Amino acid sequence: MSTESRNPNSTNIDELTTVEMLQVINNEDATIAQTIQAILPDIAQAVDAITAKLKSGGRLIYVGAGTSGRLGILDASECVPTFSVSPDLVIGLIAGGEKAVTQSIEDAEDNKDAGGDDLRNVQVSANDAVVGIAASGRTPYVIGALETANNIGALTVAISCNQDVPMLDIAQYGICASVGSEVITGSTRMKAGTAQKLILNMLSTTVMIKLGKVYGNLMVDVMLTNAKLVDRAKRIVSEVTGASYERSGEVLEQAQNSVKVAIIIELLGLSAEDARQRLDQHDGILRQVITPSNT
Repeated sequence: MSTESRNPNSTNIDELTTVEMLQVINNEDATIAQTIQAILPDIAQAVDAITAKLKSGGRLIYVGAGTSGRLGILDASECVPTFSVSPDLVIGLIAGGEKAVTQSIEDAEDNKDAGGDDLRNVQVSANDAVVGIAASGRTPYVIGALETANNIGALTVAISCNQDVPMLDIAQYGICASVGSEVITGSTRMKAGTAQKLILNMLSTTVMIKLGKVYGNLMVDVMLTNAKLVDRAKRIVSEVTGASYERSGEVLEQAQNSVKVAIIIELLGLSAEDARQRLDQHDGILRQVITPSNT
């Protein structure tokens, strides 16, 4: 596996100055975006397939072990405040359970049956999309989950940082970010972890855009859970409608803190109830409601 091979660019890293060590790490990190650029078509195919599942009422379920599992949980948890989705829509599963989020349970990844068991425990169905994440591409826990998902009829996607590995053969859609050897041999929390984080950002963000959670590049489904996000929501309403900051706050109150509803109220002069109804008629996609051809 390339992720386990020794990197010739860092063989003497322990002899370098601090700045030189950082330069070696930075030079290696700089190659990751180029690697992902080459596999954008594979990521796009996965995005479209996942979007179709979520539009049909399914969920997005990440499955991983160690760093990969933690990254899946991170991405899943951030979808809730960013896009105002239910915590049940995007789920992260990790080998070893919740304890493994903060403590290393290295042998948990070798339990293939646990991967399938954990999926069944969240009642995986054919409507769901299951994304297996593993730098090695051969983690038994993740393989067990992907095989279980296939047997149930769910969509399966594999994210690996090695080529010609079992996960890429098992999943219906394979994403291989071959980032090569790590600065510290085998430490896949580094380049491989960064690549996985970038891919997960792309998957969830692009899926949510296609589901209408974004207008332009504005977070119009943001959940107003603190002062910073309330301020952001007011500025978004003001940006889209041209209303003053103060007026945007008033309309948000009428809309019960829904940015989309507030924008429709201000632009179309509808009541909050009528604005919600109009939004529902267009599957929650704001642009379809407020563009002239749809008003």
